[in-house]
Amino acid sequence: MRRVDQWLSEYGESHRHPINKRLHWICVPVIVWCVIALLWSVPTIGRWHEILNCGVLAAAAALAYYALLSVPLALGAMPILLAMIASLPLIEHSRFAPVWHAGAALFVLAWIGQFIGHQIEGKRPSFFKDIQFLLIGPLWLLADLYRRLGIRY
Repeated sequence: MRRVDQWLSEYGESHRHPINKRLHWICVPVIVWCVIALLWSVPTIGRWHEILNCGVLAAAAALAYYALLSVPLALGAMPILLAMIASLPLIEHSRFAPVWHAGAALFVLAWIGQFIGHQIEGKRPSFFKDIQFLLIGPLWLLADLYRRLGIRY
């Protein structure tokens, strides 16, 4: 298994242009939220939906993968994922729109932003090379934040 620094370095090779980086800072968290929201919307049986559903299970699986790569990054990702999960019942109970509507619309818009960034970069998205890069994108942002704050990962 590759080390986290290897994943982040390879991911960074196609994310050097400042505009692409800015678009990723916006779009990657939105996409993560959307994936959790869309999975949250998968019907479940019983009254435990807000605690145990496909979105929560996917976030837990991502955290487990992150912990294998870097415990400090997994610990940093945890409150972010929990905040994303906590936002879903608020949206669901607001009656503004079903969670899956917001998730689907923002998902499409965020991916358009990602592909615009890669067009500007002149390089294909990393996940075309290896699907695991879809999970590395959020860590790449968090690792950048850690570096700026002087936190080791």
